[in-house]
Amino acid sequence: MTTGPDKRQCSRRGHSHRVRTRSQQSGDAAERLVADRLRAAGWTILGLNVHVGRAELDIVAVDPVAPARLVVVEVRRRASRDFGLPEETVDAAKRARIRRGAQGLRERGILADGTPVPALPLRIDLVVVEPPLRPGGAVRIRHHVAAL
Repeated sequence: MTTGPDKRQCSRRGHSHRVRTRSQQSGDAAERLVADRLRAAGWTILGLNVHVGRAELDIVAVDPVAPARLVVVEVRRRASRDFGLPEETVDAAKRARIRRGAQGLRERGILADGTPVPALPLRIDLVVVEPPLRPGGAVRIRHHVAAL
């Protein structure tokens, strides 16, 4: 007997469980890695994958280095450079969507879980995650401050 769609396979809005592609799972892992690194550097992580209108903000955080700033971090991960640098994948439409989302978040003043968004100057950073140059090497991470 069928009772409806299998939520694990349904990607429609409103379903809490979705099948993620291998690429999406790698992107999720890169975002968690970046969040962990920022947290270790003293940043306060306010949210991951924050939805504001049509925009998804990968990481929303506070950079404590004076002057403290509210920072939206766009994380880009690439398995190889076969099609260019990861930095080159952020086109004008993506930059505009991130900016609109960041501004919308400031105007809203609160995250979906009720966490208040501090009234701090806003900055948008880009962090790139690439695989090691050789097996067993360290993952390469580049943080571009105020890049977008």
